[in-house]
Amino acid sequence: RKIHSAMTDVVIPIAPSSKNGRDEARSRKKKSDKQAPSSNGSGVHSDGGESRAQRLAVRRKRVANARARKKTGWGNMISVFLMACGIFAIYALTCMVFFRSLSGKSGSTVSKIRGLIKKDQIENPPVPSGIPIGIWPVSIRDEDGNFEEIKHPGYEDGHVTMTVPRFWADDPVAIHENKLMSRERALSIGTCVTVDPKTGTYTRGDACPVSERTIFVAIASYRDWQCRDTVTSIFSAAAHPDRIRVAVVDQIIAGEDGSCDAPHSPCSEDPSQPICKYKSQIDVYQMDAQLAVGPVFARHVGHRLYRGEYYAMQSDAHVTFTRGWDGDIIAQIEATGDEMAVLSTYLTDIEGSIDPNTGLSLRHTRPIMCNTEYEGGQQGKHLRHLAQPECMPLIKGMPQLQPYWAAGFSFSRGHFVATTPYDQYQPMIFQGEEMSITLRGFTIGYDFFAPEKSVCFHSYAKGANEAARNKVPHFWENSGRYEGTGIKAMKRLLGIVHMNPEVNPSEWNHSEEEKYGLGGARTTTKFYETFGIDVVKKTTERHLCQFVRNKMHDMFMPHLRPDGIGIDYSEIDFKWKDPRPNDP
Repeated sequence: RKIHSAMTDVVIPIAPSSKNGRDEARSRKKKSDKQAPSSNGSGVHSDGGESRAQRLAVRRKRVANARARKKTGWGNMISVFLMACGIFAIYALTCMVFFRSLSGKSGSTVSKIRGLIKKDQIENPPVPSGIPIGIWPVSIRDEDGNFEEIKHPGYEDGHVTMTVPRFWADDPVAIHENKLMSRERALSIGTCVTVDPKTGTYTRGDACPVSERTIFVAIASYRDWQCRDTVTSIFSAAAHPDRIRVAVVDQIIAGEDGSCDAPHSPCSEDPSQPICKYKSQIDVYQMDAQLAVGPVFARHVGHRLYRGEYYAMQSDAHVTFTRGWDGDIIAQIEATGDEMAVLSTYLTDIEGSIDPNTGLSLRHTRPIMCNTEYEGGQQGKHLRHLAQPECMPLIKGMPQLQPYWAAGFSFSRGHFVATTPYDQYQPMIFQGEEMSITLRGFTIGYDFFAPEKSVCFHSYAKGANEAARNKVPHFWENSGRYEGTGIKAMKRLLGIVHMNPEVNPSEWNHSEEEKYGLGGARTTTKFYETFGIDVVKKTTERHLCQFVRNKMHDMFMPHLRPDGIGIDYSEIDFKWKDPRPNDP
């Protein structure tokens, strides 16, 4: 090694491994220090005590600066590391939130597949064009000038007319605009029991507290003595009866049949009866039974009674509800995360279904709509629902997706009634209405679900109720009066939903077809291909229930749009084919 002396330019060799050599070097350096001259101004500098002290100070300063730079370097590295960790954590959290609704496994974990992607809350949405302003409380009794004359559909010459309430929204197309509704537009429909203190409006969007969201209940009754018991059950079993409005189309023979809003005892004697207590929330449109032409027209009139409520329910006139049914069914529909969800099913029989002491359901099974087949008859071949399987739900914590809608029970957002009203021109139709509403609703963007648990039960003409129910008349006692009208009506029903391509369109009535027609969000072709329906051959791919009960929800729910406005079927490439074509 070599070192340079600060005193002279002499290079002093040092033996690296010799201790004596090192001692000798130190000795030489000490001697040189003693002999070093002072600074004499000639440019030669001494290496005396003052100069050594200065060099020591400089050296210490350099060491201190080096240590400081080392500490600063470590600090910068730690800061960069922490910043990188923070960025990664934010990225991971974003991925978890985004993909949460797209994950799911078979079995009970499928319950996690729902609309959990966060949606912006729309508070007090502006009322778009074509959508009326909702108010509460509301009744058609306060609308003397809001009625109109229509031709009775059972008389082609139009010589019989009826005075009926006007629709709350006269033009359904003005609401859905022949395309998928925006979330803001959908939430501009639906009243709250209380007004917003800032704006004074009853339409508060999803900012309306769940317990204050209004419910419209439509019932079509034909000479049914149980109708008033159904109305009584609706109010008495509800957790929040003050937010419910019942609208009944009561087809009776005056003086022979009891009215649906008539209590068992006069209200003056027992004002605590629900029909008396909530009389202001019950609207009854009474109609001569001889003018009855089936459930489609009766329910058409019922939809005319809707007045902008947040939710809409359809029920038969001989149904009993469980305690707290309103909160229960709302919790179920909200669990889907789907603004376009419609909960619908064939109801289970009342016998053995409700605990008489608690008023709660004793059932752990529920029907699911998946079984339909073509049938013939005078009105031509059409699809009708068969018996539906009732089983334990495989999906836990929310309703289960299904392809079909049922008329006996339906629960949805109010805009379903406003955008998909029953057709005015379909007299004497009993079978076929459910496929019509299914397809019209599907093309507007609605999705159908089987409730996870039943909130009401049906009185069928069997068992203990057989004798009493068999005494109730049916609308087809008027068949002779309206003979032949059902055949033409069925051609219209099938024509609108593109199920009878073999029939010349000139053979059926096209009146107000756009109003009672299809939407523009999806096509009927997509529905037929997805669920195995051949409208030309009039056949179905059977055993669809196998797919619906076990796989449909799991496969389709991940395609629910992030804003909750329905399932995006354009992302679904599935066509049901019967895996067991030779089996019954």
